[in-house]
Amino acid sequence: MLFEANPGEKIDIREQSPLSLAFVGDGVFELLVRARLVEYTRLVPNQLHRHAVRFVSARGQCLGLEAILPLLDEEELAVVRRGKNASKATVAKHATPQEYRASTALEALFGWLYLQKRETRIYELFSKVWDAIDAAAQTE
Repeated sequence: MLFEANPGEKIDIREQSPLSLAFVGDGVFELLVRARLVEYTRLVPNQLHRHAVRFVSARGQCLGLEAILPLLDEEELAVVRRGKNASKATVAKHATPQEYRASTALEALFGWLYLQKRETRIYELFSKVWDAIDAAAQTE
């Protein structure tokens, strides 16, 4: 059997580990970045990838998280704390442990919001994250 649970038996989102939330959030965040790049640029695939990396990297996601922290409510901040405290076996070679934990926290937040079907909130926060990372890329 491919899945352990029956399709009708959903697991309470509060029981999910922050790394499971980050697993979903990683896909959500990457899709948002890719869609935004294709919708608003005329870049060729190699350039699309190079630009996307700025946003989906641990360093970029750390900048994005810092930008939205003041906008988060208590429940969202709790998810971020859980994401930061989640332990991973490896750390990205081009990021500090702090950046890596922050990126996991951001991904956990986006995964949590996605699983709650809070699309409007995802787009609101993503817009702020995009602006922060884009501004940092302009100064490089």
